[in-house]
Amino acid sequence: MRITLRLTCLVSILIAAASSIAGDAESTKMAAIKSIDAHRAEFVDLADQIWAFAETALRETRSAALLADYAEAHGFDVDRGVAGMPTAFVASFGEGRPIIGVLGEYDALPGLSQRAQPTLEPLVAGGAGHGCGHNLFGAASLGAALAIKELIAGGELSGTVRFYGTPAEEAVGGKLFMVRAGLFDDLDVALAWHPGDRIVADTKGNQAIVDLVVEFEGSTAHAAFDPWNGRSAADGAEVFTFALNLMREHVRPTVRMHYVVTEAGDVPNVVPAKARVWCWLRDSSAARVNQLLERARQIAEGAALATGTSARVTVQSGDWEMLPMLTGAKLIHDNMMWLGPIEYTEQEQEFARQIQRATDVEPVGLKGTPEPLDLDPHGIDGGSTDVGDVSWTVPTLHLSVTTAAAGAPWHAWPVVATGGMSIGHKGMVYAAKTMAATMVDLFADPEKLAEVRREFEDKTRGIEYVSFLPDGPPPIPLD
Repeated sequence: MRITLRLTCLVSILIAAASSIAGDAESTKMAAIKSIDAHRAEFVDLADQIWAFAETALRETRSAALLADYAEAHGFDVDRGVAGMPTAFVASFGEGRPIIGVLGEYDALPGLSQRAQPTLEPLVAGGAGHGCGHNLFGAASLGAALAIKELIAGGELSGTVRFYGTPAEEAVGGKLFMVRAGLFDDLDVALAWHPGDRIVADTKGNQAIVDLVVEFEGSTAHAAFDPWNGRSAADGAEVFTFALNLMREHVRPTVRMHYVVTEAGDVPNVVPAKARVWCWLRDSSAARVNQLLERARQIAEGAALATGTSARVTVQSGDWEMLPMLTGAKLIHDNMMWLGPIEYTEQEQEFARQIQRATDVEPVGLKGTPEPLDLDPHGIDGGSTDVGDVSWTVPTLHLSVTTAAAGAPWHAWPVVATGGMSIGHKGMVYAAKTMAATMVDLFADPEKLAEVRREFEDKTRGIEYVSFLPDGPPPIPLD
């Protein structure tokens, strides 16, 4: 009887303690939400300025400075030009553990300039544009970090929060150099989000990728007078791409292979001595991508042998697949349900429907309600990101939030259009609130943090992370 009473008392104490933690976390989350709302106009201004700058990879000088200056003005210690990249920085506040990081991006894509309107019209002919919503990405992540910083400064949370300004995601992958520099090594958890056309806590992985260049060298000759004296590097490139395309029949359905021939001669009457193919190979894991890479090397050797040329394969970069954290996804989803849906005006819905009609997509408007949590995910999402490499270094929680019309083309003008107006702004603020609330859970409840860490350790046990990144400094543009 006494044992039963003691157990009953213990259970009551644990329930009371859990209720107290939950109650404290709820009020702390509300304080984080109020902080984000109070600074909303500032975050919108940051995002709009970065949208207008539209700076491409490793050229994000004004965008990086804007975010770094804002962080510094709000009490963060800012370390600029990290990992050999002038547009990379880390902003920190607090001391001790836990140390939780938030990732931010801000690079644009070339050739996607677009006005903030639902019909195609460049803002600057031939200019760049944020066709992946990175102007929103960096601003929202910094907003979440600022909310946590204010809670730490006010004594409501303890530990360290960091904002990582990560350039060049669309090109070389700035995070790869930051991983190599050890900038994530002491983190307990990292959070990241991405603009999308739905609201979801991400539980699927994505594709690993390797970025390579295949160069052929032959010997030149007059294409009519003495072509027998020439060995065409363009022939080597053609054989390579032909064989690569034949390989498509004999790879897994998850494989994606894309290439462009960037050099193959200047005029038809000269046998070209040099040719160059730029190629990306993707699959569901880095291990499988390495298999594709080995096959591509063999194809290049065969193409060179067949054409009497020589071939050189150079790996430029590459990303590992994302490692999902289901325990963290549950926290994110719970916070999305706590926040509720994004409310859109009829004008915003019609803006989205006009984009959908213009791009031959069903005019269903915007998806503002969080999707159910997928706890038994199958398959992978298309695309690759250097966040994947971070996720093999530190447990990384990832979410997607609506900033664009459902089903509209990505890396295209519709995303630029919605990213520069209220649809994108609402998604940005929602992402900031979700990440801030999730960080409150991790700061306030050591067991939740420990659960995420345990899952990470279980999933990475026995796997050696080896980056695709070759030796050498980041390829900083000279102009």
